Amino acid sequence: MSRLQKNSQSKKMKSQIQSMPKWLRPSLGKASEISTVQKIIKQRQLHTICEEGRCPNRGECYAQKTATFLLMGPVCTRSCAFCQVDKGHAPMPLDPKEPEKVAEAVEMLGLEYVVLTSVARDDLPDGGASWFVATMRAIRERNSKAKIEVLTADFWGGKDGVGIDMSVSLAERQKRRIQIVVNAEPACYNHNIETVSRLQGPVRRGAKYERSLDVLRVVKELNPSIPTKSGLMLGHGETETEVIEAMGDLRKVGCDRLTLGQYMRPSLAHLPVQKYWTPEEFDQLGAIAKQMGFSHVRSGPLVRSSYHAGNRE
Repeated sequence: MSRLQKNSQSKKMKSQIQSMPKWLRPSLGKASEISTVQKIIKQRQLHTICEEGRCPNRGECYAQKTATFLLMGPVCTRSCAFCQVDKGHAPMPLDPKEPEKVAEAVEMLGLEYVVLTSVARDDLPDGGASWFVATMRAIRERNSKAKIEVLTADFWGGKDGVGIDMSVSLAERQKRRIQIVVNAEPACYNHNIETVSRLQGPVRRGAKYERSLDVLRVVKELNPSIPTKSGLMLGHGETETEVIEAMGDLRKVGCDRLTLGQYMRPSLAHLPVQKYWTPEEFDQLGAIAKQMGFSHVRSGPLVRSSYHAGNRE
């Protein structure tokens, strides 16, 4: 790409950012507090979805000394068209010290509620399920009172090889991987459907709507006492009716908690925003969600999956 083309794209992106509604301009937080969290994370060569996904709330969360840890490296084996996380090349080998590094960072930050997520690792035999458990175990060894929420991929992929029983159906393999995580008893099991049924193809390449609903359904079948959670990013062209239908589908599989937030285009290589939903519209959808029976709802333009995750108010 020529310098002229790069300058043109940069100007176009800046224009889009400047045209965003004022309610999408997050608080930056105090630089000193942000630096403290970043230092702890970077010294241990860890990754957070806050940085890799360019979360608009990272300043606020860092100022509160919280972060969502991104396990198994920063490179995803999927290619969702909305996500900023790196993709398109080979993922990093697992760092055998990562679980302990995360546990140490959690201890230093004084976290009482920890959120663990990961890139999709379809190259691994169990999709990374056992890595979640190893990290949870390491955290609990240092702080037995820490509550741990997990935000997993759908565990549908998985490289053929050691640990893979080829006589077992893909659905059964998925269930076994979910069970590995469920058996570790997380405080909450989160898996996002991201968008409405009609838009799954263009938005979530490699994922399926029913497959994601199955993740939440299986968790409840395995352990009904574990709260489940999911979320949607609005702005891809969905209608209010479709959003309400998606919320209804989540309730049908026993999903307890819900997040609704505004999609913000990370770059010109990602899907353009089709609509900026207003704070009032988010409030209305949040009210509908509560009426539908969700026990905990976060609905607002800047809401993300783990936003105020440990706050049950």
